[in-house]
Amino acid sequence: MLKTNKDRLPMTLVQAQAAPCRVRNAAGNMTTDGMTLWCQGTGGITYNAQIGDICTGWAADHLEPGVTTRHPDEIINNGYNLLSCIGNEATVVSGDAKGAKGFVTGKHGGAEHVMVWLPQADMEKLLIEDKIAVRAQGQGMELTDYPGILLRSMSPKLLESMNITELPDGKLRIGVAKIVPACVMGSGLGARNSTTGDYDITLHDPVMNAQHGLMDLRFGDIVALIDADTRFGRTFRTGAVTIGVVIHGDSYLDGHGPGVTTLMATKEPLIEVFEDESANLKTLLGV
Repeated sequence: MLKTNKDRLPMTLVQAQAAPCRVRNAAGNMTTDGMTLWCQGTGGITYNAQIGDICTGWAADHLEPGVTTRHPDEIINNGYNLLSCIGNEATVVSGDAKGAKGFVTGKHGGAEHVMVWLPQADMEKLLIEDKIAVRAQGQGMELTDYPGILLRSMSPKLLESMNITELPDGKLRIGVAKIVPACVMGSGLGARNSTTGDYDITLHDPVMNAQHGLMDLRFGDIVALIDADTRFGRTFRTGAVTIGVVIHGDSYLDGHGPGVTTLMATKEPLIEVFEDESANLKTLLGV
């Protein structure tokens, strides 16, 4: 088992609420081919899109699976967003779904949303503004024997469930659903903080999509971004590797696509990856 500082990680309660759908531009959005579209974007309680489902091809833009959460106070939401980690337990604490339990599945930059998985029966009872509490733990977690690999927004539970092997040469071998080249990465490039938000895989080039199987991406997929350094911000760096999780759906907009929240990152060749169809939050966290 990988050695970490798990026993020194604080666990604290942070809280937000189910957030409504957001429309920033009532005039619609222009696609890469010059069409104007009106469709669902971020926010809301989305009943028929959950982790494990295909995240491409929806009549939506940046679709967020399951329950979108946010605190209406920006400063409080900053803390909620920063401290919530993928796999942290989430509990509904008000409304008809009170007591329902799920977990955090993603963090969306720009909207500054945190997405939560809940069982379908509990989602049916949930209403906008119902409160959800998260037992936040993971930010600041370190791999004791691998100081060159940094962790971001990774819960101890998720780390322990992933398909990771320690190799004799000092590297980690990690199973991922897809291997993605940095040349298709868009929105999020140049960001100076990788502890919140996400980094978009653009799907506007059919050649790259076919070569890397990108149209089969699922919500909750663990993916490897090759030559992407997201240790502190997000930039291209030959030899760097980022391991992340797909947190929202694709997009019609230039430079946008399925979002990836960083889980692990290194600028050195310390991570080897292989394709593993089971590398999805749905399987790893036992849904």
